[in-house]
Amino acid sequence: MATMIEENGPSTHEQPGLTSPSHARQNLEGLLNKNMRIRMTDGRTLVGLFLCTDRDCNVILGSAQEFLKSTDMFSQGEPRVLGLAMIPGHHVVSIEVEADSLDDTQGFGASH
Repeated sequence: MATMIEENGPSTHEQPGLTSPSHARQNLEGLLNKNMRIRMTDGRTLVGLFLCTDRDCNVILGSAQEFLKSTDMFSQGEPRVLGLAMIPGHHVVSIEVEADSLDDTQGFGASH
């Protein structure tokens, strides 16, 4: 069930292809503590651990590093260490989960 806001207020409709809120939440929780790369509207890229988000799509990254937009496709430049960073949702262009972060933590529960 998905909630849609219409002119006369919220209503619920079954929509094919949409996941349930609990399934979406599980997917989001599965990304906690994974390395993320967030591209922002001003061209900067932040890389860090995904710690939390909210309804406004603001994102908190831990151990974040900032990469400035480079003119050369092959050079990322020297990163600036930010530590804990909050990225406003309206500045987010794209979010990527780094592949090595997914591979490293899939067996985490079994090995510890």
